[in-house]
Amino acid sequence: MKNIPDKCKLIFNILENNGFECFAVGGCVRDSIMGNEPNDWDFTTNALPDDICRCFSDYPTIDIGREYGAICVVIDSEPFEITTYRFDGVYSDSRHPDSVSFSRNITEDLARRDFTINSIAYSESRGYVDPYNGIQDIKDGIIRCTGVASKRFGEDALRMLRAIRFAARFGFSVDPATKEAMLTLKDNLRAVHPQRIRKELTGILMADNVSHILRDYRDVIAVIIPEITPMFDLPQVNPHHCYDVWTHTLTALEHTPASELIRFAVFFHDIGKPCVKTTDDKGIDHFKKHQLISAQMTGDILRRFGFPNKFINKVCALIRHHDERFRLMGADIRRVLSDIGEDLFWKLMDVSLADMLGQSDYHRADKLAQRDAVIKEAHAIIARGDCYTLSQLKVKGPDLIAMGFKGEAIGHALNVLLRLVIKGKLANNRDELLLIAKSLPRE
Repeated sequence: MKNIPDKCKLIFNILENNGFECFAVGGCVRDSIMGNEPNDWDFTTNALPDDICRCFSDYPTIDIGREYGAICVVIDSEPFEITTYRFDGVYSDSRHPDSVSFSRNITEDLARRDFTINSIAYSESRGYVDPYNGIQDIKDGIIRCTGVASKRFGEDALRMLRAIRFAARFGFSVDPATKEAMLTLKDNLRAVHPQRIRKELTGILMADNVSHILRDYRDVIAVIIPEITPMFDLPQVNPHHCYDVWTHTLTALEHTPASELIRFAVFFHDIGKPCVKTTDDKGIDHFKKHQLISAQMTGDILRRFGFPNKFINKVCALIRHHDERFRLMGADIRRVLSDIGEDLFWKLMDVSLADMLGQSDYHRADKLAQRDAVIKEAHAIIARGDCYTLSQLKVKGPDLIAMGFKGEAIGHALNVLLRLVIKGKLANNRDELLLIAKSLPRE
């Protein structure tokens, strides 16, 4: 391994100088082999937890799971997890072993890990220990369970989503036996706490190969998000579309930048279509107000997974506006800017582009030209300082209070005035605004 940080070399040296083995293990080894910079470094050793604390007595140590052999050593404010070799007992809760036994054998420790690409250890003195051919699987681009796949997934069903995430992230394929076990045991994911799933779902959606992997493993994803199932193979008989709803979604995802907000918005933007589908007497399918249903469903799903409310609100805002036509151009742009703000507006333009590129070629050139015109006009609106927020309005609450407005009538009047300005029916001029305000209810 190249470019091992000095702090990691220190950990190797301290444990080995005290007569113990020490190996870097897991993702840091995998990423280094792949030529990527590891995000963090984890270590395993035949030293028992008390031995680890003794060896690093000059450094702060944190007990993060002594019963599992895990001690955190802090070196210059950077934490490193060091774990005693172990092999696990039965996983009756499908997450944690009921018991662990410490081992003196690195191979036994590697046997309990999820995938071969993560079951590689490295020591500066011994080099690589790779009993399950993980290095070859990295070279071949394969995600393969360490040992028996059904046993690994039986220990923790979340590993199925981890397999999908790794495959999507690295562009790897899943070993046939591992894939078969995933499809067989996928329903075990129902027992996994939704907040544990959140990280894996985010990792999957943020991966470069997300569309390909979702196409192959849609039935696994449908276990954790059953609301997507009606999208599968649902035709869209409409000149604007050439794919079913699910395939359209995957195609749109191929055209999204690596932004969590945009990826989530595009993934869920049409989830409400099956609920509102109608077919007219000419055989043309319509999905009126699907964006509103999609936003509502997405909010419910993301809350189930424990996403922060701020994130949920932004994703739902993008979905709610993704089908904007901007027929009134300036007025509609100001309205949307008022609703979601400038930052989200530009993300909305990315969502709308992905949506267009996932559709048929029908009027595509016109749609793209309209989008360009909207972007140009939005820049002009912002540059001119056009009013689309209450903070920009030339009349404030105290002005209305002086006129006798009370309580909720103040906010109501300000919003009425703002809407008139946004629509272009009233100039953002103090005298004109106050004149109109005289005709509004004051209580």
